[in-house]
Amino acid sequence: MTKTILITGATGNISSGIIAQLKGSAYRLLALVRNPEKAEELKRQGVELRVGDLEKPWTLGSAFAGTDIVWVLAPPGPRAPEQCSNALWAARQAGAKHVVRLSAIGAAHPAPTINSRLHALSDAELVGSGIPFTILKPHYFMQNLMMAAQSVAQQGAMYFALADGKMGLIDSRDISEFAAHVLTTAGHEGKTYTLTGPASISMHQVAAAIGEAIGKAVKYVPVTVEAQRQSILQMGMDEWMAHLLGDYSAAYSANWGDLVTDDFQRVMGKAPRSIAQFGRDFAAAFGK
Repeated sequence: MTKTILITGATGNISSGIIAQLKGSAYRLLALVRNPEKAEELKRQGVELRVGDLEKPWTLGSAFAGTDIVWVLAPPGPRAPEQCSNALWAARQAGAKHVVRLSAIGAAHPAPTINSRLHALSDAELVGSGIPFTILKPHYFMQNLMMAAQSVAQQGAMYFALADGKMGLIDSRDISEFAAHVLTTAGHEGKTYTLTGPASISMHQVAAAIGEAIGKAVKYVPVTVEAQRQSILQMGMDEWMAHLLGDYSAAYSANWGDLVTDDFQRVMGKAPRSIAQFGRDFAAAFGK
């Protein structure tokens, strides 16, 4: 009997990557969307859309009906625990047999970032739900470096408030691939995986790798957390998100993110993508 997988956050980077991995598989794929008009591309790809809003639990019953496996992803924000809780309840009501959740690196109640503390609440609720679960805790996405694409192309410089901190950055494509594997293979129930890239590196090393990929010198210019916050606010980002990013920048500057695990290698049987490979794959975006 064909199993059904429901993907929440379906139009986002990670979830759309999962869908790309699972298209053409033996599983029936459902994509949860708030606005089907914004998911026309998924529909064109043959993905069945379910309409629902994680902030409106009364919309989720029919959306989750008949699902065996649920991928839960909520965007960062103060209502993320509410959204995850509503998804978990809907999964329970639907009789789902496995819930896989995207958490975050270092998610814990005493973590130095508000996002990590909020993720810890949702992780704890999932663990206590009685539903077989798997939790993925990915590190800083390499794709976040795209925020510096314009400055690299125009000035040969990238500006981040990360001091000389080192991090085990991971390519978001590896997160999607890992998630797709966990959703479709047995033996992951009750486990938490911390996903990192192959090495913990500084932004100076990141700049060197991007420079190598595009064939010109790129330098990393550290800025203060406050300068970053003001810049983000001027770009129109809301105050809550600006402070969230400030939390992470301060923590990473103090080497809170200086760690690497072998979880990806052990489960997938291959190494995660390196910063050098990321640089080569996205060289055009950085001005090559």
